[in-house]
Amino acid sequence: MIPPVPSGTRLLGITGAPGAGKSTLAAALRERDGVAVVPMDGFHYADVELVRRGLRERKGAPETFDAEGYAALLRRVRAGEADVVAPMFERDLEQPLAGAIPVPATGTVVTEGNYLLLDEPRWRAVRAQLDVVWHVVLDDAVRIERLVERHVRFGKTPEEARAWVASVDEPNARLVEACRERADLVVELS
Repeated sequence: MIPPVPSGTRLLGITGAPGAGKSTLAAALRERDGVAVVPMDGFHYADVELVRRGLRERKGAPETFDAEGYAALLRRVRAGEADVVAPMFERDLEQPLAGAIPVPATGTVVTEGNYLLLDEPRWRAVRAQLDVVWHVVLDDAVRIERLVERHVRFGKTPEEARAWVASVDEPNARLVEACRERADLVVELS
């Protein structure tokens, strides 16, 4: 069951390990409650920048995101600014796209991403903008299989997908799960 969004919430964060169901839960809230959704994935650095920084093989790790830009956008949303347009992540291209998601000046906005509760300065600035954060959990075997299937769907071989999950997604999952106790609510999905 999907919990109700707390009354008066402007920014609801949904976090959880890669593949736990954050996007699925956010989409269900959009469908049920009409909330706007701003995914953290739009703040991925583009591959060209990841290569410049020597981080391409760690894409998805905390340091491969523009956390400061994400926090700045959330501050604008919290302030109710008009004409805020957020980036999105285009999975077919595996790249962020600027100016793709219009964000309403009023109402609840859901933002979902792995590192909303990470205890590092640049990520604490993100958490400071959120009224409530839910942490999503899913059986690890199911979560990992979904991740492998997602990577295959977007172009990796099954072997490449399993290797990526083991070397990148699972270390990131351990970071995210270590922050679980900072969540306002833990939501178990199936």
